[in-house]
Amino acid sequence: MKKTTFYLVLFLAATTLFSSFKKNDRPPNSSTSEFEMLVQYLETNGNFINTLAPALISPEEIKENLKNEKYLVLDIRSSDWFEYGHIKKSQNVEGPKLLEFFESEIDPSSFEKITIVCYSGQSAAYYASLLRMYGFDNVYSLKWGMSSWDQEFATNIWVKNSKDEFTDQLETTVNSKPVAGNSPIINTGKTDAKEILKARIKEAFSKPYKESIVKSAVAFETPQDYFIVNYTSEELYKTGHIKGAVHYTPNKCLNTQTSLLTLPADKKIVINCNTGLSAAYAVAYLDVLGYDTYNLAYGSNSYMNSTLVEKGWNAWTAEEIKNFPIVE
Repeated sequence: MKKTTFYLVLFLAATTLFSSFKKNDRPPNSSTSEFEMLVQYLETNGNFINTLAPALISPEEIKENLKNEKYLVLDIRSSDWFEYGHIKKSQNVEGPKLLEFFESEIDPSSFEKITIVCYSGQSAAYYASLLRMYGFDNVYSLKWGMSSWDQEFATNIWVKNSKDEFTDQLETTVNSKPVAGNSPIINTGKTDAKEILKARIKEAFSKPYKESIVKSAVAFETPQDYFIVNYTSEELYKTGHIKGAVHYTPNKCLNTQTSLLTLPADKKIVINCNTGLSAAYAVAYLDVLGYDTYNLAYGSNSYMNSTLVEKGWNAWTAEEIKNFPIVE
């Protein structure tokens, strides 16, 4: 009897010790998904997309700082267009290679502001958003891109793409947000939020930005193929939007405590803002979080420009072209 009792006590002690070991040996928050770790990290470290985005620079500010060594302009247009004409002292860097350039070619912290410049401002905004998430919070993008610098650059970009083609197809119905659902699945294999972020951003840089664009003609023709986020003011949304679009408030809605989790993880999401600039910042953020996200090219200016002009709602007009000097 004593022998049996001894073995029973020994068994219970071993079981308790093994359970304690397993509990203490388990990584903290092992049940937390990569998505949860990543979004919590982003929301507690600046929460840029829900507070200050977009980070835009005016052409006037760049011109005023052409002699300022603390201002750096990086032009991500093709080398041919860069040689045709560019901002004085700007450097030509391919968009997908910006992160590598920041890490190995320059000391980003030595500059007050680093401005990314493209044709329209949209791809520059996308890359600026990625770089800000990576930790370079002195990065900005030029509003309207080189279209704001000189007429010649604007002609085939903003001038050509600011239209009113679909104003007769606008919907005024207020569409409700879905209930919160599943989040995207991220699988980088990393266990630290910062490392997950770096892996996701590097993956985003490897994808050509042109793959993140949906033109308004496509969105109006097949709105059922997308979950369309109207990322504008509520007043503009009620004035008219793409059929089925749901209103999400900029600088507030892409937060886990508000509406982020109402975005579908299993459908293509198109972000529609006024200009395509705020949307590009949001698209970069959502791409990193694992959503399948696209930017509506040129925003609402691409289908209701005259209404935006009339209402004073961040519309493209000829007044945005400053005709500043260029270097050939």
